[in-house]
Amino acid sequence: MQYPVPQFQDVEDKVIGPLTFKQFIYLLGGGGLSYVLLRVLPSGLNLLLIAIVMGTSTALAFYKINNQPFINILEAAFYYSIKNKLYLWSNKRPKKDQVTRDDTPKNEASIQLPNLTKSKMKDISWNLDINEEVQKAQEAENSNQYNVLSNI
Repeated sequence: MQYPVPQFQDVEDKVIGPLTFKQFIYLLGGGGLSYVLLRVLPSGLNLLLIAIVMGTSTALAFYKINNQPFINILEAAFYYSIKNKLYLWSNKRPKKDQVTRDDTPKNEASIQLPNLTKSKMKDISWNLDINEEVQKAQEAENSNQYNVLSNI
């Protein structure tokens, strides 16, 4: 029995016309706050604040940066601004003549392992997996040829 699998899981449903529920709430909130500002503040100041509020609510509803909603960008900026930051800078550079000394004797060959990043590790594991499969296929092919030859 086959079951249908949803295709567009990361696409939000359009609830109110062409808008999602979040978009509708952002625009409704911006419009409501703009109406309150229009009624409470004097006319010169309220137009500037209404433009800022409507621009922000429109950006929250529709604007995306690197395919991320604008609210996620604002959240990341907020957390970045309140977190402690540690800036380090050192003007001292090691001289080329200075070499760190090891307790190991110089005549023994030491093994130096390269630094592996996640992508290199993935490549290596992928190559190992593929080589295993290729060897299994070759062994199966060789055994099939042996069986064919032994039947003759």
